Amino acid sequence: MMTKNVLIGLTGSIAAYKTAELIRLFKKEGMEVKVVSTESGLLFLGEKTLETLSNNPVYVDTFQKHLETKHISLADWADVFVIAPISANSISKIAAGIADNLLTSLSCAYLGKNKPLFIAPAMNDGMWNNPIIKENILKLKNIGVNVIEPINGFLACGSEGTGKMEDPSIIFEKVKNSLIKKKNKKIVVTAGGTREYIDPVRFISNSSSGKMGISLADAAYNMGYDVSLITTVNVKKPYNVIPVETAEDMLNKTKEEFLNADYLIMAAAVSDFRVKNNKNSKIEKSEINNGSYNVELVLNPDILKNIAQIKKENQKVIGFSLSTENLVEIAKRKLNEKNLDFIVANEAKVALNKDTNEVLVIDKNENIKKIGPSRKEEIAKLILEIVL
Repeated sequence: MMTKNVLIGLTGSIAAYKTAELIRLFKKEGMEVKVVSTESGLLFLGEKTLETLSNNPVYVDTFQKHLETKHISLADWADVFVIAPISANSISKIAAGIADNLLTSLSCAYLGKNKPLFIAPAMNDGMWNNPIIKENILKLKNIGVNVIEPINGFLACGSEGTGKMEDPSIIFEKVKNSLIKKKNKKIVVTAGGTREYIDPVRFISNSSSGKMGISLADAAYNMGYDVSLITTVNVKKPYNVIPVETAEDMLNKTKEEFLNADYLIMAAAVSDFRVKNNKNSKIEKSEINNGSYNVELVLNPDILKNIAQIKKENQKVIGFSLSTENLVEIAKRKLNEKNLDFIVANEAKVALNKDTNEVLVIDKNENIKKIGPSRKEEIAKLILEIVL
């Protein structure tokens, strides 16, 4: 949990409905939230809703019910200022230094405080591509404003194009990351079950959801580490995500990322085997003889053994061991054979494709610490506290 003061700005845009979710995310993180809105912003998201979500009054007028000038006091109070959504009109006013309402006055005062300001534009694609708006966006970027650019999607006007406000979860993560003290350390995490193709439409895999690895990457990122997640799962994160499919793909990307990393956490469920001669075209029924089709399997490369060959003295490698029996015995053997610093042992029936887990963390001296049962997000934090 993080205790920070977050000021959220709101302007006139249909995307204002997303601001409610953004406020909820900051409150859930334990942050104090206050909202400042233009009058047109309240036409899209009501004052009572904003007050209820933030547990604070909503500020619209510079001298609203208070003797002090709000554009100064709120600028002093906030650790970070997020305007989401921000309209083309407000972008242009702030870029020009126009202070004709509380939000624009507050922006002018805040920009002199050397504190992070984020804006998340939302507008029609024609307006977003307007060269004047582009020029104003560039002007704001050049003075240090963090612009979370809109994404492509279906717009309120009925057309499809770039102008849709970024997802609140992504905005939240980017803002939160600006408040985290960076550790200048890089962690590589692998996640998910690899796919080994038989033909272009069929593959051998396993039931790994990737949730444990992704939870580890999330937790490391929230602790201030530079994170690279190498995964078979399609996820959108504020840190570096490298998509892969096969064990060989994962090996190549892991070796590449580990060269300048401090830690590797190998949480992926890598297929032990791949098809020796996979077909380039779909296998048809006419190719099946006597009701069967033989597939020859060969061993996949052992990623951790490969990493052990390039591991430097200042680097640490943490492996995972998934077993159906002899949990500790198998984990200790892998720990020693693969030159690991730690190994995390878990049972298949407990871990696979579930939101919870229960693990044993074993160090080089074969000391064992039990964690869980608990949700994988909590397990991830506790694992990192031990191995880092």
